[in-house]
Amino acid sequence: MIVTGASSGIGKALVLEGLKRGALVVLAARNVEAMRSAVAGVDPENYLVVPTDVGVEDDCRRLVDATIERYGRIDILINNAGISMRALFAETRPGVLERLMQVNFWGTVYCSRYALPWLLKSGGSLVGVSSIAGYKGLPARSGYSASKFAMHGFLESLRIEHRKKGLHVLIACPGFTASNIRKTALSADGSMQGESPRQEEKMMPAGVVAQRIGQAIRNRKRSLVLTTQGCLAVWLNKFIPALTDKLVFDHMAREADSPLG
Repeated sequence: MIVTGASSGIGKALVLEGLKRGALVVLAARNVEAMRSAVAGVDPENYLVVPTDVGVEDDCRRLVDATIERYGRIDILINNAGISMRALFAETRPGVLERLMQVNFWGTVYCSRYALPWLLKSGGSLVGVSSIAGYKGLPARSGYSASKFAMHGFLESLRIEHRKKGLHVLIACPGFTASNIRKTALSADGSMQGESPRQEEKMMPAGVVAQRIGQAIRNRKRSLVLTTQGCLAVWLNKFIPALTDKLVFDHMAREADSPLG
């Protein structure tokens, strides 16, 4: 099992969940020290740490090559690596959106491209950890929402292309989850936000998200939407989109120091 963005948050939780389920896990992220810390005390035979920037195609190719060299197969690829943003589009440098697309969308494309032959061989699972932002555009998260919509379209296309070849494709969409993604979210000028604008302690723990994703992979589900709030947002947007626009705006505007005013 390969997990990108494995150094913290949902990625780290997915690593631990995979190990608990008896998987051999390949950790991929830029922060090698954090990845090694995540698996401290685990038998080194059960994991492999591969320094990876998913926004760099050659890194993704090397990740897959290292996995095959070590374990000889790939049964699960979880495209979890991602970054967010928090700024009004009119005030945001285009490079910020480019960076989000490079990591969130192209990182998924690169890793999937090189892992796909092995996943087809094993009849394995291709997973994208997306977001409710992939169903509903979120204000002050234009680049993040765009990247997640793109991820959805890409993975759905792969599912249909390979529907007769045994490939399982899961799009998992956590709601607001306790993680560091908001702390590392990019501001309008591309700098990191630094502090979360939300009450992290009130959100779904990353470990619970990982458990639910693990179960969805086992059951070969097509999609997974987490948290009551997330499910409600998807349902309302399907049937009452104008009302959902208002509710989403009002909700996001209540964040601390919201750019929505």
